[in-house]
Amino acid sequence: MNLMRAGTPAGTSLRLAVVSDIHGNLPALQAVLDDVARRGCDLLLDCGDRLSGPLWPAETARLLRSLDPPAVCGNHDRQLLACAQGPGDAADMLAYAELDTATLDWLRTLPPVLWPVPGVAMVHGRPDSDLEYLLETVTPDAGRAGVRMAHDARIRERLRGVGEAAQLVLCGHSHQPRVVRVDSTLVVNPGSVGLPAFDDTHGGAHCIECGSPHARYALCERRGGRWSAALVAVDYDWEAAAARALQRGMPDWAGWLRTGRACPP
Repeated sequence: MNLMRAGTPAGTSLRLAVVSDIHGNLPALQAVLDDVARRGCDLLLDCGDRLSGPLWPAETARLLRSLDPPAVCGNHDRQLLACAQGPGDAADMLAYAELDTATLDWLRTLPPVLWPVPGVAMVHGRPDSDLEYLLETVTPDAGRAGVRMAHDARIRERLRGVGEAAQLVLCGHSHQPRVVRVDSTLVVNPGSVGLPAFDDTHGGAHCIECGSPHARYALCERRGGRWSAALVAVDYDWEAAAARALQRGMPDWAGWLRTGRACPP
């Protein structure tokens, strides 16, 4: 699969296809890669959480290893590896049981922060933590989703040590597609390729939902020294992914995959 653009003079522009939070959802990833190939890019980047979940971890690993995009370690990549020392989250354990030694060794090479090209920084959550959201603040409330967009001052503080040197920061973890400008830095979360909704208790009970089951990614383009970003939602066979989750005993995942919703009505 050729993702790269043809006929673009070196240095005139740069287009990055950014994926994150694939969670072993092979058909969603394939649909995204097909869309990227149609649109073209100069470099594919991955912001972590690649394989954890009840879907197709080994098959997804084979595809990603063949492409080998620059990538950072997500919290579920780290937690999946920790299953070697003891039981972990059910989604991490399911994936861990299906992965061979070579794939686990490959995951261990992922850094927490990466600068794939000058002026571009990649993280999973925040530069100092893969468990914390960069662009969202958790505000638990029984009647609400419990998450809102973070204020600029909070984002600026969370980017300390990275934002000063980066024109573009790429993140994941929250599965929320967002483009936020803080000072001279553009911060982009492409959303999740493979899981459009979930609930969590870290920082307080809350849920994340995108409102549709599409696979998501971002195209970031630099022209004339300035960055822009397009958030893309791609159709794929989410019913097959939901059926796979049900087959593997995870009905919550099945609902999230089928609807893109996680919050109670």
